[in-house]
Amino acid sequence: MPKFSVSLFLSLVTIFSGLLMSACENTTTTNPANNNNTSATNTGKGLKIGTLLPTTGDLASIGQQMVASVPLLVETVNACGGVNGEPVTLVEVDDQTDPKAGAAGMTKLATVDKVAGVVGSFASSVSTAAISVATPNKVMLISPGSTSPVFTEKAQKGDFQGYWARTAPPDTYQALALAQLAKKKGFQRVSTVVINNDYGVGFEKAFVETFEKLGGTVVNKDKPVRYDPKAQTFDTEAAAAFAGKPDAVLAVMYAETGSLFLKAAYQQGVAKGVQIMLTDGVKSDTFPEQVGKGPDGKYLLTGAIGTVPGSDGKALEAFKKLWQEKKGSSPGEYAPQAWDAAALLVLSAQAAKENTGVGIAGKLREVAAGEGTEVSDVCEGLKLLKEGQKINYQGASGNVDVDANGDVVGVYDVWTVGDDGKIKVIDKVSPQ
Repeated sequence: MPKFSVSLFLSLVTIFSGLLMSACENTTTTNPANNNNTSATNTGKGLKIGTLLPTTGDLASIGQQMVASVPLLVETVNACGGVNGEPVTLVEVDDQTDPKAGAAGMTKLATVDKVAGVVGSFASSVSTAAISVATPNKVMLISPGSTSPVFTEKAQKGDFQGYWARTAPPDTYQALALAQLAKKKGFQRVSTVVINNDYGVGFEKAFVETFEKLGGTVVNKDKPVRYDPKAQTFDTEAAAAFAGKPDAVLAVMYAETGSLFLKAAYQQGVAKGVQIMLTDGVKSDTFPEQVGKGPDGKYLLTGAIGTVPGSDGKALEAFKKLWQEKKGSSPGEYAPQAWDAAALLVLSAQAAKENTGVGIAGKLREVAAGEGTEVSDVCEGLKLLKEGQKINYQGASGNVDVDANGDVVGVYDVWTVGDDGKIKVIDKVSPQ
């Protein structure tokens, strides 16, 4: 009997240790007011927020560009007095671009760390998993980049109870921008290939509807090509996407799997003479290199065009200047949207005079799209709120006028890949 008890005890210790290590994996807790990048104990008094963003996985190349925005915002806020008289504490979680990891991370943030709000996620499929945890736990989730139209539909039904918003516009707008771009370029027959998740399928649906209204034909409308995000080979899907002699192929992808897909298309020779149209899911400086070069030494993606939610907010120049001072570089894709998401969390908590998800959700639209004094500086906004005044935050990404469904309207940058493999923005488009 004693041997059995000791054995049982050791087994329980092992299990508990494993669970604890699992819960802590890829997670850091920081309080920039105390000491940058060091662990901090939450006193329970101050506002506690989290991030749920991809630093690994299919969207890592873009996630890593935005993930630094939130600590920078928290550091700025704490330097000017914090929220409700206390420093803000930040807990960071890597969602690994995976819905299961995202759900687990959101569960930890909501039930263990007990955060009031979260900036995340980026992938729409991960945000879908996360919001199912955030809503019943009354945690405000603001995504800087989940653009699936599905969120609008669910918000209209009341599924999120006000605990969802995003600072990037839904793909109904980006699909319209791309459809208009395709029409402007003279493309009449377009095929689509999309990643088989909320982001890809939602984008595909919106693009097909819009492009047809503009008089275009979607060649593979009845046999859409949707690739498995877990797949590693794409020869069959690539051949199908480029069949039917389209003028252009709209590819809605994530960078890691998307690069393999496009490489397969070029290796088969099916992409020759066909315009490649891309979206925000692959817009990173490393993507042309990921797809690679041909036998002639030229980048395979040379000449490809795409769109990405742009930034034109009143706070953008100040944000860029701060980023340059702190990081010595320019902010990457979605960094302004992540900054704005965090800003809305802290401003809403101050407006509510309470550090809870309920308080943030109740004041979000008031500080984002209300009739108060327009402010682009977060510290100025906090000061006015502390004085009992109302504000209308003007962000770095845009005016972030969050509507009843948690959506914003934005502008889009049109980008292309040059002969040198560099991505450059060549135009802006506002969906009409």
